[in-house]
Amino acid sequence: MADHPTDNASLKRSPLHDRHAALGAKFAEFGGWSMPLEYASGVVKEHTAIREAVGIFDVSHLGKAMVKGPGAAAYVNATLSNDLGKISHGQAQYTLCCDDETGGIVDDLIAYLHDDEHVLLVPNAANTAEVVRRLAASAPEGVTVVDRHDDFAVLAVQGTKSDEVLAAVGLPVGHDYMSFVEAEFGEGSGNGVVVCRTGYTGERGYELIAANDIAGDLWDALMAAGEQFGLLACGLGARDTLRTEMGYPLHGQDITLDVTPNQARLGWAVGWKKESFWGRDALLAEKAAGPARVLRGLLATGRGIPRPGMNVSLTPDVLLCEVTSGTFSPTLRKGIGMALVPSFVDADAEVGVDVRGRREVFQLTKPPFVDPSVREA
Repeated sequence: MADHPTDNASLKRSPLHDRHAALGAKFAEFGGWSMPLEYASGVVKEHTAIREAVGIFDVSHLGKAMVKGPGAAAYVNATLSNDLGKISHGQAQYTLCCDDETGGIVDDLIAYLHDDEHVLLVPNAANTAEVVRRLAASAPEGVTVVDRHDDFAVLAVQGTKSDEVLAAVGLPVGHDYMSFVEAEFGEGSGNGVVVCRTGYTGERGYELIAANDIAGDLWDALMAAGEQFGLLACGLGARDTLRTEMGYPLHGQDITLDVTPNQARLGWAVGWKKESFWGRDALLAEKAAGPARVLRGLLATGRGIPRPGMNVSLTPDVLLCEVTSGTFSPTLRKGIGMALVPSFVDADAEVGVDVRGRREVFQLTKPPFVDPSVREA
């Protein structure tokens, strides 16, 4: 993510852009959108608010695609990696769109199963058009795939006090992890909000999908209600440190079209027993042979902070790979990261990371780096 002027006409804007500007947000380009990177409070305070109290993110840059029609759910299940047959109506599922020939990850996304004829997909911003293109190209007669990227806002309320904040504005809380409820917000009808127990932080929380025309009122209400609970507006900087602490991969860094679910340790999001999904043959073959590389965590033993693109070596003379994600962990107060490490390297080996010309020692580990509370009842 790079700093970017807020008035760049080439970037898309969230329907909440002016509210972020009023809060003094520092903006950055992300996936073709101008989004808040951080506010005056700073990344560390925003990160800590999520871990200890509650925060709110605008993640409206995330895609929204509707798959509708007779057999819509069956079609999604025959193309995307995870098994929709394992969940019920009103539940959501993490899944992958893979290339049919190579098994590489086109995108990772959340599928909301409304019913057999309606699935809402939430891909990453930069990949929405490609996911929609692939699904639309092979959709059976009667099934439509429509890009609704610009029609809905997405807000994420995350943290131990998230239930209290949502309840204060009249939204339903307490439903199971990865389930969603359709609710009304405010007076009158037609102000529908999808309230889902999902998130990208490792903490208990919710993601709210609402039409653009009510997004501002919803944001204002949540900000006002959250004040007593210590709620902070949080930007993509804190979102990145939080997800890295959990070992959640970011498409474009940790996972790409050149990385498979086997390599990314995402085999749990593949319905291996399904008869059909894109990339099935290639992924089964790779799984049987064993992937040549695996996404592993990097935990600093000293003061080094890894950054994407830094070289990772087994010894000073044996280069292994590059850091895919790296940051300073506000929770652990040390550097953490991830890298696609060759499989021949021991899972708990010590490696070196070239941090500005110094070889800093890191321990390979299996994320998460901190204990998650996302599934707490």
